[in-house]
Amino acid sequence: METKDQKILDEILKSHSYDQTAVIGIMQEIQKVYRYLPEEMLCYIAKKLHLSEAKVYGVATFYENFSLEPKGKYVIKICDGTACHVRQSTAILNEIRGILGVTEAKPTTEDMMFTVETVSCLGACGLAPVCTVNDVVHPAMTPEKARELIRELQENADKDAGEEAADEN
Repeated sequence: METKDQKILDEILKSHSYDQTAVIGIMQEIQKVYRYLPEEMLCYIAKKLHLSEAKVYGVATFYENFSLEPKGKYVIKICDGTACHVRQSTAILNEIRGILGVTEAKPTTEDMMFTVETVSCLGACGLAPVCTVNDVVHPAMTPEKARELIRELQENADKDAGEEAADEN
Protein backbone atom coordinates (compact mmCIF):
# COMPACT_ATOMS: atom_id res chain seq x y z
CA MET A 1 0.00 0.00 0.00
CA GLU A 2 1.29 3.44 -0.92
CA THR A 3 2.25 5.97 1.74
CA LYS A 4 -0.45 8.33 0.39
CA ASP A 5 -3.09 5.64 1.03
CA GLN A 6 -1.77 5.01 4.53
CA LYS A 7 -2.06 8.72 5.29
CA ILE A 8 -5.67 8.74 4.06
CA LEU A 9 -6.51 5.70 6.18
CA ASP A 10 -4.76 7.13 9.22
CA GLU A 11 -6.78 10.35 8.88
CA ILE A 12 -10.03 8.37 8.64
CA LEU A 13 -9.09 6.20 11.63
CA LYS A 14 -8.05 9.26 13.63
CA SER A 15 -11.34 11.03 12.85
CA HIS A 16 -13.07 8.01 14.43
CA SER A 17 -10.65 7.95 17.40
CA TYR A 18 -9.48 4.45 16.39
CA ASP A 19 -12.78 3.21 17.85
CA GLN A 20 -13.54 -0.43 17.06
CA THR A 21 -17.27 0.27 17.22
CA ALA A 22 -16.90 2.76 14.37
CA VAL A 23 -15.69 0.13 11.89
CA ILE A 24 -18.78 0.57 9.68
CA GLY A 25 -18.35 4.36 9.53
CA ILE A 26 -14.65 3.89 8.81
CA MET A 27 -15.44 1.51 5.95
CA GLN A 28 -18.04 3.92 4.58
CA GLU A 29 -15.45 6.68 4.44
CA ILE A 30 -12.88 4.42 2.78
CA GLN A 31 -15.42 3.36 0.19
CA LYS A 32 -16.36 6.99 -0.44
CA VAL A 33 -12.71 7.73 -1.31
CA TYR A 34 -11.86 4.57 -3.29
CA ARG A 35 -15.35 3.49 -4.50
CA TYR A 36 -14.72 0.03 -2.97
CA LEU A 37 -12.90 -1.60 -0.05
CA PRO A 38 -9.45 -2.79 -1.16
CA GLU A 39 -8.34 -5.94 0.68
CA GLU A 40 -5.05 -4.46 1.89
CA MET A 41 -6.95 -1.55 3.45
CA LEU A 42 -9.24 -3.92 5.34
CA CYS A 43 -6.15 -5.68 6.71
CA TYR A 44 -4.64 -2.31 7.67
CA ILE A 45 -7.70 -1.10 9.56
CA ALA A 46 -8.06 -4.48 11.28
CA LYS A 47 -4.51 -4.15 12.57
CA LYS A 48 -4.95 -0.53 13.64
CA LEU A 49 -8.29 -1.24 15.38
CA HIS A 50 -6.96 -4.42 17.03
CA LEU A 51 -9.62 -6.53 15.34
CA SER A 52 -9.17 -9.80 13.49
CA GLU A 53 -9.08 -9.58 9.70
CA ALA A 54 -11.93 -12.11 9.68
CA LYS A 55 -14.09 -9.78 11.78
CA VAL A 56 -13.45 -6.79 9.51
CA TYR A 57 -13.98 -8.89 6.36
CA GLY A 58 -17.19 -10.26 7.88
CA VAL A 59 -18.56 -6.74 8.33
CA ALA A 60 -17.52 -5.79 4.79
CA THR A 61 -19.29 -8.81 3.28
CA PHE A 62 -22.38 -8.70 5.50
CA TYR A 63 -23.60 -5.30 4.35
CA GLU A 64 -24.74 -5.14 0.73
CA ASN A 65 -23.69 -1.51 0.41
CA PHE A 66 -20.01 -2.41 0.73
CA SER A 67 -18.11 -3.61 -2.31
CA LEU A 68 -14.86 -5.57 -2.44
CA GLU A 69 -14.68 -5.02 -6.20
CA PRO A 70 -13.67 -1.72 -7.81
CA LYS A 71 -16.60 0.31 -9.12
CA GLY A 72 -16.83 2.94 -11.80
CA LYS A 73 -16.99 6.68 -11.32
CA TYR A 74 -20.72 6.49 -12.04
CA VAL A 75 -22.59 3.73 -10.22
CA ILE A 76 -25.94 3.19 -11.89
CA LYS A 77 -28.50 1.20 -9.92
CA ILE A 78 -31.62 0.03 -11.70
CA CYS A 79 -34.52 -0.90 -9.46
CA ASP A 80 -36.13 -4.26 -10.14
CA GLY A 81 -38.67 -4.17 -7.35
CA THR A 82 -42.27 -5.05 -8.16
CA ALA A 83 -43.45 -1.54 -9.11
CA CYS A 84 -40.42 -0.94 -11.34
CA HIS A 85 -40.41 -4.45 -12.81
CA VAL A 86 -44.03 -4.26 -13.96
CA ARG A 87 -43.23 -0.89 -15.53
CA GLN A 88 -40.46 -2.41 -17.67
CA SER A 89 -37.30 -1.77 -15.66
CA THR A 90 -35.75 -4.78 -17.43
CA ALA A 91 -35.89 -2.93 -20.76
CA ILE A 92 -34.07 0.01 -19.14
CA LEU A 93 -31.45 -2.31 -17.67
CA ASN A 94 -30.92 -4.02 -21.03
CA GLU A 95 -30.63 -0.65 -22.80
CA ILE A 96 -28.01 0.67 -20.38
CA ARG A 97 -26.02 -2.56 -20.41
CA GLY A 98 -26.14 -2.64 -24.20
CA ILE A 99 -24.89 0.93 -24.56
CA LEU A 100 -22.07 0.43 -22.06
CA GLY A 101 -21.15 -3.11 -23.06
CA VAL A 102 -21.48 -4.53 -19.54
CA THR A 103 -23.19 -7.64 -18.21
CA GLU A 104 -24.40 -8.97 -14.87
CA ALA A 105 -21.15 -10.95 -14.60
CA LYS A 106 -19.00 -7.96 -15.67
CA PRO A 107 -20.86 -4.87 -14.42
CA THR A 108 -18.04 -2.31 -14.75
CA THR A 109 -16.71 -0.79 -17.96
CA GLU A 110 -13.05 -1.30 -18.84
CA ASP A 111 -12.31 2.40 -18.35
CA MET A 112 -13.75 2.26 -14.81
CA MET A 113 -16.23 4.97 -15.74
CA PHE A 114 -19.52 3.05 -15.20
CA THR A 115 -20.83 0.26 -12.98
CA VAL A 116 -24.35 -1.04 -13.60
CA GLU A 117 -26.19 -2.90 -10.84
CA THR A 118 -29.72 -4.06 -10.14
CA VAL A 119 -31.26 -3.58 -6.72
CA SER A 120 -34.37 -5.05 -5.13
CA CYS A 121 -35.89 -1.70 -4.24
CA LEU A 122 -34.82 1.94 -4.23
CA GLY A 123 -37.81 3.06 -2.16
CA ALA A 124 -39.25 5.29 -4.87
CA CYS A 125 -42.10 3.07 -6.05
CA GLY A 126 -44.38 6.00 -6.88
CA LEU A 127 -41.76 7.21 -9.39
CA ALA A 128 -41.32 3.81 -11.07
CA PRO A 129 -39.41 2.79 -12.96
CA VAL A 130 -36.40 4.44 -11.38
CA CYS A 131 -32.65 4.26 -11.43
CA THR A 132 -30.01 6.14 -9.49
CA VAL A 133 -26.65 7.49 -10.57
CA ASN A 134 -24.38 7.91 -7.54
CA ASP A 135 -27.53 7.95 -5.39
CA VAL A 136 -29.32 10.67 -7.42
CA VAL A 137 -32.79 9.40 -8.35
CA HIS A 138 -33.92 9.47 -11.98
CA PRO A 139 -37.69 8.83 -12.06
CA ALA A 140 -40.08 7.53 -14.73
CA MET A 141 -37.25 6.07 -16.80
CA THR A 142 -37.69 4.72 -20.31
CA PRO A 143 -35.11 3.19 -22.63
CA GLU A 144 -35.01 6.54 -24.46
CA LYS A 145 -34.43 8.50 -21.24
CA ALA A 146 -31.77 5.96 -20.27
CA ARG A 147 -29.92 6.56 -23.58
CA GLU A 148 -30.03 10.32 -22.96
CA LEU A 149 -28.82 9.90 -19.37
CA ILE A 150 -25.85 7.77 -20.48
CA ARG A 151 -25.01 10.29 -23.22
CA GLU A 152 -24.99 13.12 -20.64
CA LEU A 153 -22.82 11.13 -18.24
CA GLN A 154 -20.38 10.27 -21.02
CA GLU A 155 -20.17 13.95 -22.01
CA ASN A 156 -19.51 14.91 -18.37
CA ALA A 157 -16.84 12.20 -18.11
CA ASP A 158 -15.16 13.44 -21.31
CA LYS A 159 -15.27 17.04 -20.04
CA ASP A 160 -13.84 15.98 -16.65
CA ALA A 161 -11.06 14.01 -18.36
CA GLY A 162 -10.19 17.06 -20.50
CA GLU A 163 -10.05 19.29 -17.42
CA GLU A 164 -7.85 16.78 -15.54
CA ALA A 165 -5.47 16.60 -18.51
CA ALA A 166 -5.29 20.42 -18.63
CA ASP A 167 -4.58 20.53 -14.88
CA GLU A 168 -1.66 18.11 -15.31
CA ASN A 169 -0.01 20.40 -17.90
